[in-house]
Amino acid sequence: MEQSEVVKRVVGILTEAGEMRRLLEENPDRDDADTDSTVVTALLNETMPRIAIPEDATVEDVVVVVGREVGGAVEQLVGAFTLAFAMLAQVHDAGQTDVTSADVLQDLALRAEQFGTEGPGDAEI
Repeated sequence: MEQSEVVKRVVGILTEAGEMRRLLEENPDRDDADTDSTVVTALLNETMPRIAIPEDATVEDVVVVVGREVGGAVEQLVGAFTLAFAMLAQVHDAGQTDVTSADVLQDLALRAEQFGTEGPGDAEI
């Protein structure tokens, strides 16, 4: 999955979480709150590679294969969440009260295309 798509999906997850928080603040007793993690599960299923482990593989072989295959996907996810956090923290720390977290996430989603070939840690905030 392209890094730009991972960033957009992370923005979607964070936006959804913010909306759920807002709804629960409005009505803490609501029983229709969607605490379902299907969006996160779907992202993990799409991001994580399929790994073929040979039948005769040792534990050490499995560790090497899993580390090699899963490492890049984990880096993509952590990079996208880290970028979102850093952008939100930057606005918060600057005391910009006229900019909401939703505004920051929307800006990140619009700028996500620049992450197609570079990692999110390489982008300018």
